Amino acid sequence: MFSGFMVNAWVAGSIVAVVAGVVGFFTVLRGSAFVAHALPNGAFAGAAGASLIGVNAIVGLGAFSLLGAFLIGGLGRRARHDVATALTIVMMLGLGALFLSMTTEYAPQIYALLFGEILGVSAGELLPTALIGAVCIAAIVVLYRPLLLSSVAPDVAEARGVSTRGMELAFLTVVALTTSMAVPVVGSLLIFSLLISPAAAARSFTHQPGRALALAVVIALLTVWGAIALSYQSDVPIGFFVGSLGALEYAAGRGWAAWRQRGPRGGEPVGSKA
Repeated sequence: MFSGFMVNAWVAGSIVAVVAGVVGFFTVLRGSAFVAHALPNGAFAGAAGASLIGVNAIVGLGAFSLLGAFLIGGLGRRARHDVATALTIVMMLGLGALFLSMTTEYAPQIYALLFGEILGVSAGELLPTALIGAVCIAAIVVLYRPLLLSSVAPDVAEARGVSTRGMELAFLTVVALTTSMAVPVVGSLLIFSLLISPAAAARSFTHQPGRALALAVVIALLTVWGAIALSYQSDVPIGFFVGSLGALEYAAGRGWAAWRQRGPRGGEPVGSKA
C-alpha cells in the first residue's frame, strides 16, 4: 500500500486534500458550491478541445477553468452568481460536446478527467501539482483577511475599502487554479466533494474561522487517505469512498451542531449555514 505507484497516489492525494480544505472553507463560507461544481465540470470542455488540436489536455483544462471563472465573475451580480454560473457551465459543456464530436480518435484521457487517475499519478506530475497547490495556498494567505471580511460581511468590507467584486474575481481565479491542479488527480466529479464536504462539516464543529479552516484540511486529508486505503483493500473505485465519506462527515457535523444547540453553549457556525 505504501510502495511503488501507491507512493505517488498518497503524495498527490495529500496535496489536493490540503488545497481543497483551504479553498473549500471559503467556497462554503461564500455560498459558492454551485461554482465549485460548475468550474471542474465545465473545464472538461477545455480538455476535449486540447485533445482536438493536439495540445496537452491539462493546458485546455486550465484555460477553460480560468475562462469560466472570469465569465462567472464578470457576468454575475453582487452575491448572486447562480444565473451566470448556470449559463457558463451550459456553454462550456456544449463546447465540450462539439469538440468531442469533431475528434476522430478515442481519447480515454479526457474521460479519465471526470473520475481522476489518482492511482496512476506519475512522479513527473507531482511537481506541477505541488507548485499550483502552493500558488493557491499563497493566494489564500495573502487574501485571507479581506476575503474573510467580504465573505461574512460584504457591506462592512465595502465600507472599509475592500472591493467585494475584486475579492470575488480573485477567489474565482483561485478556484480555477485548484480545479486545474486537482481534476487530473481526483477528477472533476470528486474535487467538488472535496471542496464542499470537509469544509461544511468543519463549520458545523467550530465557530472560529481559523479553527474551521484547519479542521477542514484535516477532514479532507482523512477523507482522501481513507478513500485510498479502502479502495486499495476492496478494489472498489476510489470515487465511491470519497463521496460516501464526505456525506458521512457532513452528516456527523450537522448532528454535532444540532446536539450543541440544545446545550447552554449552542450557537451557529461561522458565516451562513451550509
